[in-house]
Amino acid sequence: MITSADRDRAADILARFREAGAQPVAAAILQPAGTLLDLYGEDIRARAFTTQDPLAGEMMLRPDFTVPVVQAHMASASDPARYCYAGEVFRRQESDPDRPREYLQAGYEVFGASDPADADAEVFALLHEVLAPCKPIAATGDLGILIAAVEGLTTSERRRAALRRHIWRPVRFRRLMERFTGQAARPAKRAMLLASLEGVPAEELVARAGTAVGLRETGEITARLGALREDAVEPPVTRSEADVLDTLLTLEGSMAEAIDPLRDMAVDLPTLGPAADRLEARADALAQRGHDPAALPFAPARNRTAMEYYDGFTFTLSAPGRPDLAPLATGGRYDALTAVLGSGRGVPAVGGVVRPGLLAGLAEGAR
Repeated sequence: MITSADRDRAADILARFREAGAQPVAAAILQPAGTLLDLYGEDIRARAFTTQDPLAGEMMLRPDFTVPVVQAHMASASDPARYCYAGEVFRRQESDPDRPREYLQAGYEVFGASDPADADAEVFALLHEVLAPCKPIAATGDLGILIAAVEGLTTSERRRAALRRHIWRPVRFRRLMERFTGQAARPAKRAMLLASLEGVPAEELVARAGTAVGLRETGEITARLGALREDAVEPPVTRSEADVLDTLLTLEGSMAEAIDPLRDMAVDLPTLGPAADRLEARADALAQRGHDPAALPFAPARNRTAMEYYDGFTFTLSAPGRPDLAPLATGGRYDALTAVLGSGRGVPAVGGVVRPGLLAGLAEGAR
């Protein structure tokens, strides 16, 4: 239940964001479901409340603010820009009935900054400052490093695209890597299917199958058969490249400690070199704002399952001694999302949100 005290805290946080130069924006509580479904697929239905509007079609109660704020910014084309907001978001909680389905978010977003590393540090430092009375515990990550590693794999673009699509789904990602390195046992049905494809035109295979069942058209089916044929003869991902990815998925330490190992791994995957440069620039920017990168916990894969639009720096700020609470604040970089919602025109973008409803009593307890 959202209390008046929660709303007061949200208003105070919003005022602080405005002092930092952000323009307040609003977003409709009911959002078109089509945009979110296009972004996340049917998975979003497990996390959002949906309804049907006779005129507008399927709608969702706002699961967060970032998507509508990005849409509004990309329509305005006014770079650089800073925005802030506060209001309710709604999430289904089928696996944990004790977690709230409606709660407040107060957020701060930066678009089009000429120095992305400094913008990352700006957002992190501002949210940390807002939560300073609670003495938050920080943890950081960088999904851009994983994406850079995938981009560097010497394999087909089709395989790289599949891995990029499932960066945020750890189990599926692991299964794909096992398949692409030749470690996964090929299911009997799949082996039989691939054998049946040998030398037979895809159109003929579709014709032999008889009456179509489902919504896929013949062209989609033949394209999928062609993809299976191509993948069957694609050489496996090399063991050295797979080992780099395995290391990145388990790497933990401080932000400062991660830079040299990344440069070492760039010998096998050169795309990690620019990713290491970005991490070093961010570490320097954070240091200039008073946050020691040698004291900031860092893991490239941290927050993989938090939000599927994060594609770079990520962070959480949590309450000390309260592992039972969700993070007080989360944030990260989402450059690719701006290109998707901007019809191909992308800009650098990073932001974060605070949950005012979690702050009650924490400041007093942290003293």
